[in-house]
Amino acid sequence: MADYYDLLGVSRQASADELKRAYRKRARELHPDANPDDPHAAEQFKELSKAYAVLSDPDQRARYDRFGEAGVGGNGGPSMDDLFGGGLGDIFDAFFGGGSPFGGNRRGAGGPPRGQDMEVDVTITFEQSVFGDQIPVSLRLPQPCDDCGGSGAGEGTKPVVCVDCNGSGQVQRVRQSVLGQMVTSSPCSRCGGLGQVITTPCATCRGEGRVTADKTYTVDVPAGVVDGATLRLTRRGAAGPRGGAPGDLYVHLRVQPHDRYRRVEDDLVTEVGVSIAQAALGTKFTLPTLDGDEELVIPPGTQPGHHFVLHGRGVPRLRGRGRGDLRAIVRVDVPTKLSAEEVELLRTFAAGRGEEVGDGSTSLFSKIKSVFT
Repeated sequence: MADYYDLLGVSRQASADELKRAYRKRARELHPDANPDDPHAAEQFKELSKAYAVLSDPDQRARYDRFGEAGVGGNGGPSMDDLFGGGLGDIFDAFFGGGSPFGGNRRGAGGPPRGQDMEVDVTITFEQSVFGDQIPVSLRLPQPCDDCGGSGAGEGTKPVVCVDCNGSGQVQRVRQSVLGQMVTSSPCSRCGGLGQVITTPCATCRGEGRVTADKTYTVDVPAGVVDGATLRLTRRGAAGPRGGAPGDLYVHLRVQPHDRYRRVEDDLVTEVGVSIAQAALGTKFTLPTLDGDEELVIPPGTQPGHHFVLHGRGVPRLRGRGRGDLRAIVRVDVPTKLSAEEVELLRTFAAGRGEEVGDGSTSLFSKIKSVFT
């Protein structure tokens, strides 16, 4: 996998805000929905989300900066192989026929393996992303077999200890070398490194200890979550075979756009349209917000593009306290069709201010336009 900082396009000294902005930008570019013809988009998006999940956590970022990807693995720290780029294990294999000369197996002790990590895409509303919510997430994944309790053994039986490795999942061999006797370990071929053997497999799962079925989880969506964010649900992934620990579930969130508001960082932004007369003379009207209706007063002489700010009415800060602001930007709507009476009123108004105007018809402007076409 590429360097996490390179994936996000930031320097190693990037601040938390810089990481957030870079992630949002890259997430929009790499999201599978934005790249329907790219078969690699989903994998790239997954790698990006994983990189941000690590670097946005101060503790994980510190481990990553020190040890690289090995520092944010399952045990939270680097292994011998990680520190030496895998080369140490290769040296052992070349000189001692596999495994470590110190009697261990660098793949871990015998036992059922961990289940696979799972992924699911979920679409939430704009309001859910702002205020948070609990949502149901359904998917199909391997789960422990109820008939055998996940053991894989048939009714009335149970797994037995492997006679070749005595339940350790490893077999040791003594080799003679120029350095003397060397003890090597390797996975037991009889039990596949599990330490147990199924003599009578469960008829339901056929000795696997798990079956594939539909599952629904209730997921807590935090307030202020952004489009493209990924939630990690520990031990909610696929069950491991024969009682192995489950993997994790990664929930990728897609936020639906709002018909009135858009999000800029932690602010909510909208436009409010007023007429020329309302902008000049002032008015007031009701502004629907995500928290309820607000009365917005437009003072006389308000200019196009003016920002009215409602402090603390924006998006809750995901990794901080308080909320952003709500910004209502004034848009002055110029009428395109006027009655004869309205034209005359505007001409009188313009004359009083000494302004030169047209006669209110489109014929003059059509003639001017024709000269330049």
